Amino acid sequence: MHVDRAHNTPRRFDIVVAGGGLVGMVIAYGLARAGQRVAVCDGADSAHRAARGNFGLVWVQGKGGSCLPYAQWSRESSERWSAFATQLKCETGIDAGFERPGGIELCETAEQLEAGRQLLQSIHAQDASLDYEVLDIDALKAHVPSASDELAGALYSPHDGHANPLYTLRAMQQAFASHGGTYLPHNEVREIRPRAGRFEIDTTRGTLEAGRVVLAADLDNKRLAPMVGMNAPITPLRGQIMVTERLAPFLDYPTLVVRQTREGSVLLGDSAEQVGFDDGQTRAVMADIARRARTAFPALAHARIVRAWGALRIMTPDGLPVYEESAAHPGAFLAICHSGVTLAAAHADIIAPWIAGGAQPVILHPFVATRFSN
Repeated sequence: MHVDRAHNTPRRFDIVVAGGGLVGMVIAYGLARAGQRVAVCDGADSAHRAARGNFGLVWVQGKGGSCLPYAQWSRESSERWSAFATQLKCETGIDAGFERPGGIELCETAEQLEAGRQLLQSIHAQDASLDYEVLDIDALKAHVPSASDELAGALYSPHDGHANPLYTLRAMQQAFASHGGTYLPHNEVREIRPRAGRFEIDTTRGTLEAGRVVLAADLDNKRLAPMVGMNAPITPLRGQIMVTERLAPFLDYPTLVVRQTREGSVLLGDSAEQVGFDDGQTRAVMADIARRARTAFPALAHARIVRAWGALRIMTPDGLPVYEESAAHPGAFLAICHSGVTLAAAHADIIAPWIAGGAQPVILHPFVATRFSN
């Protein structure tokens, strides 16, 4: 990957991607893999980045309760993840850490277990290919002996898995490089000017030209979208995460609140706060995350926390992604998604070919921003 630091990078590209996070980089990788000449404009290291709050889940169960295509879209990506991870490793030697043993949603109360069962049953009734099991406490402990006896049970789906988001991002960056991609750090996009059949993109370090432009800049999409006649109705949602010291293996399955990495450290999380652009930490939320982790796995009560942080994720009004081409300025695309790891494989295999000039896949038709104006 050519990294521009001397202002002498050629200024014309087939496609410019605004945003070098999980969403922008995987789309850029897919485009470069398809033979497009691609530049990624990335902001400063201090910019708000949704990837910092990523739990690393490739998660399907429970998604799409109010929109079946979202369940199908998530499962489509999950099915593609193994081949996606294999290709990244073949191209870069970097193991993204993907595993798909199935995922477990832990339930503290019988009411939570029943609500989860009803949700999965309603999705399965519309799409029988969604597989799941309801586990009582005995069945749960057969899968996870370290789980607490105080839990009511759990929901299991074989479609779920997890990966290391940092290794995944690094592998995508390196693979993007191997296909001739140009990475432009500290090149925040300031303005996009549509011209006849092309776009001028002003960054903090100069002006680029491209036949197409992709807005994948997380929260900054809200500012950029109107420049190409589009709307990005997104708000920040803070998530807080804690990481423990490395522990002996005790959890083979990813869950929504606790995930043990290959290295042994344990991620604790699953918070969601509407606090504007404050990406800090709060004692109350950290205490609740710790309480839920201890309730699920009593052995964690003695684990030392080695890191803790907050990060801003992005959320649309209905929680669903947005993939749309501008009607006013064809060639400008908007990509909004808060499931950057789950949907990475589909973004590379399906979104990128569409942006490169293919037909819009039917599965994407519900995910347009214009749904919010109807």
